[in-house]
Amino acid sequence: MKIASRDNPVRISWLREQGLRMDAAPYLSGAFEARKLLERLPVRKDKLDELTAGHGGGIFNGPKFSRVYVTDPANAVPFLGSTDMMEADLTHLPLLSRAKVADKIPYLQIQPGMTLISCSGTIGRMSYVREDMAGIWSSQHVMKVQPNPERIPSGYLNTFLRSRFGIPIVTSQAYGAIIQHIEPHHISGLPVPRLDPALEQEIHDLVEQAAALRAEFQAGSVAATEDLFRTAELDELIDLRWHDDRDQDLGFVQRELTATTLRPLNFQPRAERILKRLREVDHVTLGEICKGGQLSRGLRFMRVDGAEEPRYSYQLVGQRQAFWLRPVGRWISKAKTSSEVLAKDETILVASQGTLGENEVFCRPIFATGAWLSYAYSEHFLRIRSGDTDIPGAYLFAFFRSEAMFRVLRSMSTGGKQQDIHEGLRAQIPIPVLTAPDRERIAETIRTAYRKRDEADRKEDRALELLERAVLEHSSAG
Repeated sequence: MKIASRDNPVRISWLREQGLRMDAAPYLSGAFEARKLLERLPVRKDKLDELTAGHGGGIFNGPKFSRVYVTDPANAVPFLGSTDMMEADLTHLPLLSRAKVADKIPYLQIQPGMTLISCSGTIGRMSYVREDMAGIWSSQHVMKVQPNPERIPSGYLNTFLRSRFGIPIVTSQAYGAIIQHIEPHHISGLPVPRLDPALEQEIHDLVEQAAALRAEFQAGSVAATEDLFRTAELDELIDLRWHDDRDQDLGFVQRELTATTLRPLNFQPRAERILKRLREVDHVTLGEICKGGQLSRGLRFMRVDGAEEPRYSYQLVGQRQAFWLRPVGRWISKAKTSSEVLAKDETILVASQGTLGENEVFCRPIFATGAWLSYAYSEHFLRIRSGDTDIPGAYLFAFFRSEAMFRVLRSMSTGGKQQDIHEGLRAQIPIPVLTAPDRERIAETIRTAYRKRDEADRKEDRALELLERAVLEHSSAG
């Protein structure tokens, strides 16, 4: 149940403005409260469209267009949807035909410093465009806000938009019944308070530092995987062109079948060639590595809602949001939930239930370490935890995040509509074993990348804290 804030209760003047409307909805959404608080601020406030520049005045989404997906990166551009923009690792974005978008709708290429806002379906999700995201195109379901650097620091504007004052106003403009939408003109008049220039710059610098750290996280994760395969002399598996030889799977013969599985997908020739190549180098099976560790699905448990307070509740992360920069999970009571829903340090969590759609997360892994050890994880993850101290979880993750392993795990699918990963086949996966110094170097690259990711979160939180504190202080003074 929502209640009004004691610090900013609903006033009789608000009721008059709403025609004495007595239902709670307009007053508890947060938008009305945010607007009134901003009105009272004794500082200059600029309209959003006065602070932007570029196509459509700097606030735009885009036209509907035919999406032609391709597999050859040389003729393609990475494509970002309203959910993809939330992801932490952008390595596996779908590819659109360059000829269909580059010349016809060039303004849909995102630029560093932009704030991206989901404007169809779930309204108000936001993401800041980093330097390493240049060259990515976005869908019409993503609104772009491009700041004018001569009028406002981009990091400050992003922080305000995603603050407790910006988000409610943005989301309150949504229209539609089944599928909600917002358009650029709905938020063009959003009031942006202008604070001390030094404070705005400090907030901007924190956001830019966070963006740089996220770029380093992305680069470090990719570098660790490439390092592992090159050191194992498996270079051909780094840039795996999976779709180039798809005809090999259209008809094949499999002999010496056992009771383990009779499903043709489990003998997929393209995946079998990857496994054969892995067995040609020094290796040990995943089942052997996980003896004394864990190689099983998570705990099934009853979900009892709890307060949004870490002292009393866990934030539950499901398969989709686990791949986001910041999960927005349901809060469940600690008193009613086993601690087994948590993940131990350096556990690999593989999305292990789903369908075989090319852009689905089924068989993609995440890595639990640092700040992410505080989250609870649903039973739909396959938990891989090393029981061998010589093969750390960070090293295993560098291997499992590869495209080659994604395809191998997909080939081990079992089940009906909702697929799972075959229990017997997954234990037989060959893991390349490098020298101890090589394993430690690769593992440390992954650990460093994830420390940078946590530091980026802290810097963004600090920027938000500085802005909200300053706004509330001005509000009290006013």
